[in-house]
Amino acid sequence: QVHLVESGGGLVQPGGSLRLSCAASGSIFSIYVINWYRQAPGKQRELVAGITRSGFTNYNDSVKGRFTISRDSAEDTVYLQMNNLKPEDTAVYYCNARSINGAVDVWGQGTQVTVSS
Repeated sequence: QVHLVESGGGLVQPGGSLRLSCAASGSIFSIYVINWYRQAPGKQRELVAGITRSGFTNYNDSVKGRFTISRDSAEDTVYLQMNNLKPEDTAVYYCNARSINGAVDVWGQGTQVTVSS
């Protein structure tokens, strides 16, 4: 079993920054990739960024150059640094961990990010 706990959301003004954390515990050896998704009211959940065990990263075009995903292997934590935030970044952000064969597909509880003046 893999367990994920997100933290770091909150209210920030446009142009501000936040850092989200996703702490993994349990059978972390089975995790191949950790992704951040977000879901805004009335919209479908979308992939924001992901990082594989080998360190390969990918980003949604809408966040490239503003968001950075990274990991601290010693702490089994993945971070999402979000800079130059825009009102359209407002959403609930979810951490997701998957194994390479799909047998593990675990979601965190989500953390609210609100960008507003």
